[in-house]
Amino acid sequence: MLGLYPTWFEPGVGSGWVIAIIATIHVLFSHASVGSALLFAWLARRAVKYNKPEYLTFIRRYGMFLLIFSYVLGSVTGPGIWFSATLANPRGLSALIHNFVWLWATEWVFFIVEIVGVYLLVYLAQRVSTRTYMKLSAIFALSSLATLMVIVGVLSFMLWPGNPSWFETGSVMQAFFGPNTFAQMFTRLFFMLTITGVVGGIVAGRIKDPAEKASVSRALSIVGIVGSVGGVACFYWYLGTLPAEAALVAETRLPESFPLMMTTAVGLSLVYFLLMAAAPRLLTSAVAAVATVVILVLGLAPEETAREIIRKPWTSGQFVYSNQVIGRDVPGLGIKSELPLLAQKGLLATHPFTPEGLRSVTPENRLEAGRFIALSMCASCHSLTRTGIRPMNTVFAPQTSKKDIETYLGAGLYHGHTAYMPPLPLPADERSALAEFLHKALNSPDPAALVITGSDATTASKEAAK
Repeated sequence: MLGLYPTWFEPGVGSGWVIAIIATIHVLFSHASVGSALLFAWLARRAVKYNKPEYLTFIRRYGMFLLIFSYVLGSVTGPGIWFSATLANPRGLSALIHNFVWLWATEWVFFIVEIVGVYLLVYLAQRVSTRTYMKLSAIFALSSLATLMVIVGVLSFMLWPGNPSWFETGSVMQAFFGPNTFAQMFTRLFFMLTITGVVGGIVAGRIKDPAEKASVSRALSIVGIVGSVGGVACFYWYLGTLPAEAALVAETRLPESFPLMMTTAVGLSLVYFLLMAAAPRLLTSAVAAVATVVILVLGLAPEETAREIIRKPWTSGQFVYSNQVIGRDVPGLGIKSELPLLAQKGLLATHPFTPEGLRSVTPENRLEAGRFIALSMCASCHSLTRTGIRPMNTVFAPQTSKKDIETYLGAGLYHGHTAYMPPLPLPADERSALAEFLHKALNSPDPAALVITGSDATTASKEAAK
């Protein structure tokens, strides 16, 4: 038997978009948190060096805001990612946990220090010596950087193991440290400062004293400009560290609007920060909130989408496919590829959750068997309805014949030598049943009903006529 789990099918937007929506919102909260930790350490030092007590007041106010914005909402959306990702691809998430369980435990230790740190900075502002407060802000910043580094190492592994020898050794350090680990870390770090500068404006916009507001606004603008410029530079560094396969996928599969959206997000951020520095009176909480949404839509969402696209067809470490099938041997972990078993015996006979009566393809169950195969093999990357992520009707035209669909499924989709969608290693009868189902779905007036119930409007009208 294959070690597969049931498929989570969400007919509206698809499981991938559910994860993406939760993750993008979480990234906003988490990035604001880490960026603010660095901001607080810098402001605390400047407050002492230049005798600017308004910075300490701002740290307390911004910290109170972060307790809800980052540490409550972020702590809700974080488990939301875990929950949705576990449903969508349990084996992919299992691979990450089995590789990085102790690193993740370490990250949680630093995260606890981070939470305690923000409480101390909020409630001890101007109540302890400035020297003690500076030490607290430094500890807060370092713990935030530690959480960032661990998470980025895991994210880098999701694209590509740090060292190719990891497949033979299974070493956690070889999985963690790779050519793009630090490039991705610094890219995120700088863009975190950009987000911090924008989100901080929500708090700074409520400051009544004009001189205090101007001082804080200019400090935020410095952080934001440094973050925007540094983020662009590190992003090009990150692109240069991508494996050739991932770079080719990025070149051929990223949406045409991606460069425009990223450029617009950075350009608008720079304009926003320059205005904030030149005319602090224009800064209001409402303006900063709108700017935050703009960055979320134009910057964070495309960036997270791009990261997901370039690692296809894998979801973890170049050995777990997006549909949960193990696609290559990992001797270091004692893992064997499941492709030979899938090609020899098929999915229906080896999937633990195949419904009774579908263990083999028969003339009576061909459509239902094709439906089950589509849900198991295709639904993690493609919407089987006409909405959601990569709908099938954008892959195949309605007039595409069943034979052409079957041929395509057996050949896969290549860019150069890179398999963006590898061939389905299924026996001929299962691939034919899948092609028949997809062909019917493409020509169905209600493909959602066909996927959910196994029948569509065309079938229902024929039954009614009988």
